[in-house]
Formats: sequence, C-alpha cells, structure tokens
Amino acid sequence: MYNRVILVGNLTRDVEIRYSPSGSAIGKVGIATNRKFKSASGEQREEVMFIDLTFFGRTAEIANQYLRKGSKVLVEGRLVLEQWTAQDGTKRSRHSITVENLQMLDSRGDMQSQQVGYNSKATQSYGSGYDNSSYNQPAPQQANSMPSQQPPSQPSVPEIDINDDEIPF
Repeated sequence: MYNRVILVGNLTRDVEIRYSPSGSAIGKVGIATNRKFKSASGEQREEVMFIDLTFFGRTAEIANQYLRKGSKVLVEGRLVLEQWTAQDGTKRSRHSITVENLQMLDSRGDMQSQQVGYNSKATQSYGSGYDNSSYNQPAPQQANSMPSQQPPSQPSVPEIDINDDEIPF
C-alpha cells in the first residue's frame, strides 16, 4: 500500500511544540491550501482546505524555530487517522498529516530574518534526506516493534510544476 501526501500552503498558526516523556519533540500546526476551478456554470470558484500537521524530532524543533503563521511551506508525509474520547465521553476522530519532509518556500529576504546558524538558501529542506541539508526524522516508536532493518533507499523527489496562481494566498 502507498500512503503519501504532498501539500503546499501557508501555516495557519505558529508551531506548538511539546516534548514526549522520552524527550522527543512533537510539533503541531495547521496548513491552508487552496484550489481554483470553474464550476459547472462557468463561474470561477476557490476551495480552501485546512489540514492539521504533526512534526516529530529535529524537524519539529526546526519548524518551531523558523516557521511562523503565514510561512509558505511544502510538506510531504502520510495521512493518519487520530482517534480519542472527548471529556464528555464521545468518540472523536480526525485526519491529519504526519510530516516526513519539510521545505520552507518563503523568499530569501523573508528567510534571512528567520534563519540563524545555518546556510541560507531560498528553499530549505528538512526531513527524509533528499539533500545534504536534510535531517532524518524518526518514525514514532511502537511497543512491539521488530528489529530494525536497513530502510530501502528513498526515491528522488519528483519535480512539481506549480503555477503561482495555484499557490494559496
């Protein structure tokens, strides 16, 4: 099975970071994406989607340090279903994205005010190891996990041809 999601959008709020009992960082934030299309009547329409994102480990710390509400990012990850019981006893659920790769898409001038301590470039990538400036992100640990094996090599990231009119906001 294949579960891969790639989104480009703007963050809807600042990253909220917490730490697990083992000391691993967990960051939560939302992203807004949009799609422009023509309705059946020929009217130009726009659909906006708001999606929750979760970052783990070093990627969460970098996101918290350099990203703010409105930052433009490209995220790649997997779709997960979160389920819980609310305080009133009702069962709740929602879909979110667990981010495995993060690229900051803000312009160089915007990023220079946010970047301290590493090589500044117009697009900075963090996550699964697609370039030399990337950080590997550990997968959440399971209680009964099998001994780890060498993961298969990652395929190269496909080029995505995105028109400026398709980028949200």
